[in-house]
Amino acid sequence: MKQTVYTASPESQQIHVWQLNPGGELTLVQVVDVPGQVQPMVISPDKRYLYVGVRPEFRVIAYRITPDDGSLTEAGVTAIPGSPTHISTDHQGRFLFSASYNSGSVSVVSLANDGLPGEVVDVIEELEGCHSANITPDNRTLWVPALKQDRICQFTLSDDGHLVAQTPAEVTTVEGAGPRHMAFHPNQNYAYCVNELNGSVDVWELKNANGKIECVQTLDMMPPGFSDTRWGADIHITPDGRHLYTCDRTASIITVFSVSEDGSVIAVEGYQPTETQPRGFNIDHSGKYLIAAGQKSHHIAVYQITGEQGLLEEKGRYAVGQGPMWVVVNAH
Repeated sequence: MKQTVYTASPESQQIHVWQLNPGGELTLVQVVDVPGQVQPMVISPDKRYLYVGVRPEFRVIAYRITPDDGSLTEAGVTAIPGSPTHISTDHQGRFLFSASYNSGSVSVVSLANDGLPGEVVDVIEELEGCHSANITPDNRTLWVPALKQDRICQFTLSDDGHLVAQTPAEVTTVEGAGPRHMAFHPNQNYAYCVNELNGSVDVWELKNANGKIECVQTLDMMPPGFSDTRWGADIHITPDGRHLYTCDRTASIITVFSVSEDGSVIAVEGYQPTETQPRGFNIDHSGKYLIAAGQKSHHIAVYQITGEQGLLEEKGRYAVGQGPMWVVVNAH
């Protein structure tokens, strides 16, 4: 299995393309100059495209991925109604979702049979601080955290790409939590949400096929005695569902969690100092490596995931563009 790591650096308007070697080393393949501040990125389900959100002209650009080395060629572009904070796709590769924090909205873009982005088919507004859009493993329900409203809205994704509010239409977090990004357990029964403002993680149980969910655990992600401003950012789970990770930008740490076999309970195993102001990170498809981006250090670091606890051991760090804030990994 070949793996390619993509890092987005909005301040220098660049994407760095790296080969992830079996031993955890990175080899630079390509530097792509992007026409705008590149921020969120996602790989298409068929692994043929890298979709990126750019600003100040709000667009999604599709880059065609070369199978042999993962290099990129621009293939298409479409305008979107709000500044892209987070982008994702459904599991069938028919629709792209763009969450906009500044616009307080989530938009749905159609993806053509060839994978290129088309027209905007739906926009949901009045989602203050909308920070991500997360399709459930069954491809039926879109969970949309509205950070400033301490709620996660739930929509049914229709066959034509429209979002229909479910009943109930939302779940709420504790006041001041600030739900931000989410990850799903591979058994499809649990989801995890990192809360930006109070530095916690919520465990949500997927109760039934209609999208009903219930919070079954909330856990502090910050070290004991931490008294500075909490500023949680990203969350990811290993492919085997055994280890969960979050990052905090103020403390510049990655928190390591173990996950129970059924996914219902998490426990803190340790805290890994990392690059300054880690805005984003990701885990490779083998579950062996974690790659974190330092928005203020202008470097990325590669860690090996080790032992039963899933603790992190640094393997190397690499200079990238300015202000790196997004990491995705493709297997091909």
